[in-house]
Amino acid sequence: MSQSHELTAAQQRAARIELMIFDVDGVFTDGRLLYGPQGEFGKQFSTLDGHGVKLLAASGVEVGIITGRRSETVARRAAELGIAHVQQGASDKRVALEALCAATGIAPASCGYMGDDWPDLPVLTRVGFAAAPANAHPEVRQRCHWIAEQSGGAGAVRALCDFVLRARGSYDELLNQVLA
Repeated sequence: MSQSHELTAAQQRAARIELMIFDVDGVFTDGRLLYGPQGEFGKQFSTLDGHGVKLLAASGVEVGIITGRRSETVARRAAELGIAHVQQGASDKRVALEALCAATGIAPASCGYMGDDWPDLPVLTRVGFAAAPANAHPEVRQRCHWIAEQSGGAGAVRALCDFVLRARGSYDELLNQVLA
């Protein structure tokens, strides 16, 4: 299969997304965990990634998070970005996906997911559009429809958002609104 054919297939899948779901550690962040004497110290998030999420929502794509960890930092960042669908502490991400789909009424085939490691595989293999950052584990990368050129925490989320927006035909319209 040629590279251009694969890209076309990925674009077609991305264009059908109604709900884009993200893992956090290794996707929104570089995967490093910062701990202090009282526990989790914090996480670093990219403002470019955050703006991409807001653009997705503005184009009509719902946004969600499924993460295995529990973090007040994640809850706060999700609230800042207007992400209403947040599943933290998901020990079985497949179950979390099923709950999120039931809550939204959106089938897994109309969902996208970006993950980076083995715990994400049960979701990545069930959604209509599977994506990963450049530095994702090889087992994850080989099961994805699209892989960012950027690593987690370094623009992978924004690159995915731009890809989805272009596939849906929303990118230029949103850009023109800013330039008007």
